[in-house]
Amino acid sequence: MIRFDVVSCCALTALVMAGAPVLRAQADTAKLAPIVVTAAEPLHVLGHLPRVRNNVIYAGKKTEVILMDSVRANIARDIERQILGRIPGASFSETQGAGFPSNGVGFRGLDPTQSVEMHTQQNGVSIAADLFGYPETYYTPPSEALERIEVVRGAGSLAFGPQVGGALNYVVRSGQPHTSPTITLHQSGGSHGLANSFSALSGGRDMWTYYGFVHLRNEEGWRPNSDYRQVTAYGSARAQLTEKLGVSLEYTRHRNRIHMAGGLSDDQFAADASQSFRARNWLASPWSVAAARATLDVTRNVRLESVLSYLDSDRHLVWRNEDGGPAAPDAGEPRELERETFKNWMLESRLRVDHRLLGRAATLATGVRGGLNNMRRFEGAEGSTSGDFDMRIYGADWERALKFRTTNAAVFAEDLVSLTTRLSIAPGVRWEHVRSTASGYTDVASTFEPRTYSYPLLGIGAQYITTGTTELYANASQAYRPVLYASLTPFGSVTGVDPDLHASRALNTDLGWRGTVRNRLKFDVGAFYLWYRDRIGTVAEPSGATLHANVGDSEHRGVETYLEVDPLPGMDVFASMAYVDARYVSGEFEGNRVELAPRVLARGGLTWSVKWLSSTIQVSHTSSSFGDASNATVPTDDAVAGSIPAYSIADWSGRARIDARRELTFGVNNVTNVRYFSKRTGEYPGPGILPGAARSAYAGIGLRF
Repeated sequence: MIRFDVVSCCALTALVMAGAPVLRAQADTAKLAPIVVTAAEPLHVLGHLPRVRNNVIYAGKKTEVILMDSVRANIARDIERQILGRIPGASFSETQGAGFPSNGVGFRGLDPTQSVEMHTQQNGVSIAADLFGYPETYYTPPSEALERIEVVRGAGSLAFGPQVGGALNYVVRSGQPHTSPTITLHQSGGSHGLANSFSALSGGRDMWTYYGFVHLRNEEGWRPNSDYRQVTAYGSARAQLTEKLGVSLEYTRHRNRIHMAGGLSDDQFAADASQSFRARNWLASPWSVAAARATLDVTRNVRLESVLSYLDSDRHLVWRNEDGGPAAPDAGEPRELERETFKNWMLESRLRVDHRLLGRAATLATGVRGGLNNMRRFEGAEGSTSGDFDMRIYGADWERALKFRTTNAAVFAEDLVSLTTRLSIAPGVRWEHVRSTASGYTDVASTFEPRTYSYPLLGIGAQYITTGTTELYANASQAYRPVLYASLTPFGSVTGVDPDLHASRALNTDLGWRGTVRNRLKFDVGAFYLWYRDRIGTVAEPSGATLHANVGDSEHRGVETYLEVDPLPGMDVFASMAYVDARYVSGEFEGNRVELAPRVLARGGLTWSVKWLSSTIQVSHTSSSFGDASNATVPTDDAVAGSIPAYSIADWSGRARIDARRELTFGVNNVTNVRYFSKRTGEYPGPGILPGAARSAYAGIGLRF
């Protein structure tokens, strides 16, 4: 038996993520005397997924892994630009304090709002509202509960599904075999009324391991009318029934209530970004996710994994709606109600077969997936004139009551083949079948004809080992984006739907070089090209009406670089930079830049660690972008139109270890108190500019026993 303390486990994980060789256990084993392995606190935060993990092939793909035990960030508030900021090209929609339940992330000029272009997962299970009709993420697990975050760029479309941006997987911690029950507590407080509490229990006995947490967070908010509260509970249990068969269950329950401060006009933002003119807007998004998993080592070379998941969630909105834009006063008129429910089943089985091809080792990863998604949408009922969270109907009933149903079937396969001792390729194919139906009534010109899509997605990756610790990688993969429900039932009585509206297609390509040099320099330098065909948007007709249609193609190209160096013991310096040129190349907006696509995303920082104290300073720069595809620079009656100016933000965070069981955390976000924003919106959570959060400080204490 070998025992690892928390620090040494992180160090070993970092080595694996970096691609260091790991010895596999052989059939003949012997019981050894216990030993204790210790290691210095790991500084490296960013790693890469191995060639093959579990039943998924990652060779040749652009991947990143964030190791949470190495992150120095404000995890009490889940500040994404600190947690995911080292990933080159990550763009964030920093709207959490404005009414969105969580900030979003996007890559390579794709819309970051609610991570709508990503396939967002928790432990490999989808947590988005509806992957094929409403792929927004209203829940993400608290950072304190995470072991790591895995990112696969657009090439993830073959293994995980159709989303153009790729896959984002939040991996929750798990219990360790043969360990006594361990309790972890972390209490934090900070500016703007922040109160954060995290409690976890983990352990393992005999064939069982278990992990669970309860997370509570309340905050008054830095703007008036921006207070929120949330509670998340999670539990998982795994049983290794035999040497070959393991089963597990997990359940997540998330509840929240968010006061939405609304958006601002350009003049209002310039006068005072902290003001709010909406006091009666509220959102709640109760989220529940359950999963049952089984893994079977059929033989030494064959492994089968199956997951059955169920998402049962809601979205409740009571607000003074978008009519009139941000300048329209909230005069106490009856509020509007909206409610959506999501009930999604998904069953996925993956089979991995290690075999030999052309006289060399090869790995086949294949699988099937079936899903049934049911969404109900109710909009336009008349609510109360009060200011509290009240979802009761007081006047007119629902203007729109719709039911959407999507069935999905997919089969996929990739084969990793070693052509030489250094060169390997991984061709793959995925076949998707999606059928969507809609029924109900609406006051908006819409179409309820069933829509069916069936087509293959092709891809191929390649990996060439240049040295023992560096490699070249290349990939080309197709993806698609289905017609979303919002496109079938748009806002506004003058907006119609093009009867020829169809899904968008995409091609993602990567070419890069990554690795480490003498364990002091870590790098990943690459170029990408993304072709996005038949993007869906809103176009103006000669009559003055607007139409949801396929507006044109866009091309996204650029470079992404990451450098990390340890110049001195206990010191780590990193620089992450991306240049993205995203433009429309056909249609009404030909030649214009894609909306919400800053050209330059640059972040750099320094981590310093000595004995019991470690600290990180990070500076993030985001260049200017546009709110919509027209590239308007002067604000208009459309709350979305206008520029989004460039901004730079500095964050500082640290940790002091008192001993092995006690630690202190502290820091300051937005140190220089920059006034900035990353999004304009014409609708929810209130039209106009959604300001980014002002300066805030926090401190916390962690206990483990």
